[in-house]
Amino acid sequence: MKALILERNLPRFAASRVASIFGSGRGAGLGPLQLLDAETPELPGDEWHTLTPLLSGICGSDLATIDGRTSRYFEDLVSFPFVPGHEVVGVLADGGTDHAGRVLAPGTRAVIEPVLGCAPRHIAPLCPSCSQGATGLCGNTAFGALEPGLQTGYCADTGGGWSEAGLVAHASQLHAIPETFSDEDGVIVEPVACATHAVLSAGIRAGDVVAVVGAGTLGLASIAAITTLIRPVAPCTIVAGAKHPHQRQLADDLGADHVVAPDQLARAVRRQAASLVLGGRLTAGADVVIDCVGSAASITEALGLVRPRGTVVLVGMPGVVSVDLAPLWHREVRLVGAYAYGAENAPGHDSPASALSPERRSFELAIDLVAQAGLGRLVSARYPLERYEEALVHAGAAGRRGAVKVAFDLTTVKGRTR
Repeated sequence: MKALILERNLPRFAASRVASIFGSGRGAGLGPLQLLDAETPELPGDEWHTLTPLLSGICGSDLATIDGRTSRYFEDLVSFPFVPGHEVVGVLADGGTDHAGRVLAPGTRAVIEPVLGCAPRHIAPLCPSCSQGATGLCGNTAFGALEPGLQTGYCADTGGGWSEAGLVAHASQLHAIPETFSDEDGVIVEPVACATHAVLSAGIRAGDVVAVVGAGTLGLASIAAITTLIRPVAPCTIVAGAKHPHQRQLADDLGADHVVAPDQLARAVRRQAASLVLGGRLTAGADVVIDCVGSAASITEALGLVRPRGTVVLVGMPGVVSVDLAPLWHREVRLVGAYAYGAENAPGHDSPASALSPERRSFELAIDLVAQAGLGRLVSARYPLERYEEALVHAGAAGRRGAVKVAFDLTTVKGRTR
């Protein structure tokens, strides 16, 4: 069986970084990612199960890793060599149990909640974050029974979704998907869970103006999450910036009130907030800005769009950026990071969507949201592993090429059955 394996090789990382100047993903053939023979990882212990991938998505953090552009912050939180791929829908050939202890029959399709917190690492008692359901904030992702790895897809012991051989997942990571789901519905659940967590962390209230910067997978999923989860209890206005025609159409279909080109976003927010302009920044602005890009330019734009004492939520993964933080200080803006997933609306959560169960996890809400909003349609292209260079270039230019989510297709592997 074949798998895409990323090894620690500094010259290859350097070559990939140089090639990425000409477009994200263009260094795939030169860089540290190689298509090699692989075996299914060994089960690390009890409550672990083998998952055979069907589809595995390519996300912005994957591209940043392959391009050699991730922050050095993550160096101690990964272990090499690893198989990328944390957006995964697959089949439990031998069955298993899920995050809630329910028995899953052989052949069940499931998605993984990829964070490797205390439970998968066999650490007891759980750390305070994991005990409260906030596994994304676990401080033990480099300790315990596994090699370092903040998530499946960045850990040498678990494997990842970019593999014909499969990966291993702890029961606490598994979520069965409905039989009515397509594989495309399944593979989009993980990024939708990220967007769901971000939206429910934003503190959106009735009457707010919410600006969404970026209309890729996370931006479109954020719009869908606001429309479905927030608006029924806190009506608000969504203003979205979308660069490409297909993005503008999808943003409109998913519930954005005003969809404009990125260079018109400030003007659209200004109209909604009845703001003046001073030095290129709005004097008032949006109550909440959700940055789904994570670049220096997008963070600067977000700080220029938000009102005094408003909130900027970073959903896209930032790296090392240079940003003028004077407006953050002067206008007392709240800058919030939104990483991964958790137990939404847990006691003390400030979301207005109080009708949601306090015990529901981001992934459970995301599965419902994918079904309600038909978000499987965001999967635009599928590639076999042997065409990985083409797939990564496509993913790196997804917006320009009329795509949203690009995924590896493992369903055509010889001898594999659904």
